[in-house]
Amino acid sequence: MAWLCAHPHHSRKEHHDLRPACRRIRRPIIPTVSLEDFARARIVPVVRTPTRDQAETAIRVLADCGFRLIEMTLTTPQGEDVIRRFADAEGVVMGAGTVLTSDQARRSIDAGARFLVAPALRPAVADVARDAGIPFFLGAATPSEVLAAHEMGAAGVKIFPAAQLGGPGFLKALRSVYPDIALMPTGGITADNARSYLDAGAICVGMGGKLVDVAALEAGNTDAIVQAARQALAAVS
Repeated sequence: MAWLCAHPHHSRKEHHDLRPACRRIRRPIIPTVSLEDFARARIVPVVRTPTRDQAETAIRVLADCGFRLIEMTLTTPQGEDVIRRFADAEGVVMGAGTVLTSDQARRSIDAGARFLVAPALRPAVADVARDAGIPFFLGAATPSEVLAAHEMGAAGVKIFPAAQLGGPGFLKALRSVYPDIALMPTGGITADNARSYLDAGAICVGMGGKLVDVAALEAGNTDAIVQAARQALAAVS
């Protein structure tokens, strides 16, 4: 598979096969993903599609374009299987998104997820992630929820839905009272406003529909995904 696009900070010297092995043997979970990795990534693509095939296509394109951390939402059919397929792909770190229950958290970790993201305060998810020793983000929409997520041991807090909550201005206000809590705004993030969120203090941003266009995937138009990826990476470089 040829590289579809490149980014100056993500060079690759050889082709890596992203096809699944006939049978995987799960490796022990090793907590190698840190907040520094999220800060370097700047953008974490959020993959949410109607079908598994569309999700796998999107992940291949995003990986080719230089995205290292990718969040695979469990609302996508067979989302855990998608995580498992790419869990051992070199250069890609898969995380699970929209994790709501302890069972989902355990299954995602077993599939190879290296970080978990919940859209709300989910103590049960936090407990499983802490026991496994992997970073997790809990969702929050108020200052009280941000602090609660932090006190549950979250590596960072997902501010959702960021645009509807007040955008970069709201994030900057949160940072003024919580300067030591990592914030990842998600929801309404685009190539046009991603830099504003980073400048307001976000450790990184989660970008979904504006990066992974379902209509383009349904039409087989991967060029549109490539273009969106290039624009997003250029906007935060």
